[in-house]
Amino acid sequence: MASDQTRPDRVDDEPGSPLEPVPMEAVAPPERRGRAGRNLPLAVGVGVGLGAAVLLSLYLWKDAFVGVVAVAIVLGVSELSNALGAARIRVPVVPVVVGSLAIIVAAYAGGSEPMLVALALSALGVLVWRLPENPAGYVRDVTAGVFALVYVPFLGGFAVLLLRADEGADLVLVFILLTVLSDIGGFAAGVLFGRHPMAPEISPKKSWEGFAGSAVFCGAGGMIAVPMLLDGAWPQGLLAGLALMCTGTLGDLGESMVKRDLGIKDMGSLLPGHGGLMDRLDSLLPAAPVAYLLLTWISH
Repeated sequence: MASDQTRPDRVDDEPGSPLEPVPMEAVAPPERRGRAGRNLPLAVGVGVGLGAAVLLSLYLWKDAFVGVVAVAIVLGVSELSNALGAARIRVPVVPVVVGSLAIIVAAYAGGSEPMLVALALSALGVLVWRLPENPAGYVRDVTAGVFALVYVPFLGGFAVLLLRADEGADLVLVFILLTVLSDIGGFAAGVLFGRHPMAPEISPKKSWEGFAGSAVFCGAGGMIAVPMLLDGAWPQGLLAGLALMCTGTLGDLGESMVKRDLGIKDMGSLLPGHGGLMDRLDSLLPAAPVAYLLLTWISH
């Protein structure tokens, strides 16, 4: 491995221009960090632990998986609210958290229509909750509250809708597996071959080479997982894989845009080696409704 202290040919998300040489001492704190820009063994260990918790709850007891989703949603909403608070945007946290739980429970207990009703009532609760306070910033704060409700629990609720089917555990597994494969493929190809930034103003680390890696991993994963777990055809698996890859990438870029706007690197620090929980949900959330549409179609 070359011992150069700069790598101007790599797409990186560290201080300085993504296409200019960056001194190694500016990007390598005492924590072990490789070419990926983070402590990779620690990140992998945390990821494996999260995956084990999801799989155990998913196949041992569906209600437990809903509980895992609810906890993740509440933590994600809290991280998003704190991040917005750093920009002096005050999210009405109480109605947003209560509404988030109501959306998830309604989705699991009643399906899509109760989930929509819960979202509408939660948005109304945000409007009413904020009324007694200072009118300055009212529109800004309630807009942020409704945004948090739609972005985190409503999109996450589609994963719970998948779970309601008889083969719900397999549907959720395929959804999560394909989205994770997209992240892994993009990460690996970006680190090894990344040279051409996809959106340097939003996420300098994202490269077209990484996008191609996501497509290969996710497409291949869909061609294998859909026939094995859902009795679908391999072209359907390829379609599902590529669709989830595209929406997952858009979700990643969307969260990066939010972080750029707020001037932060990570949404939180809950998960060592990853950042905040929202930094792991960013691809899953927008991919969930697409997975619900495609995978339920494939499985019927």
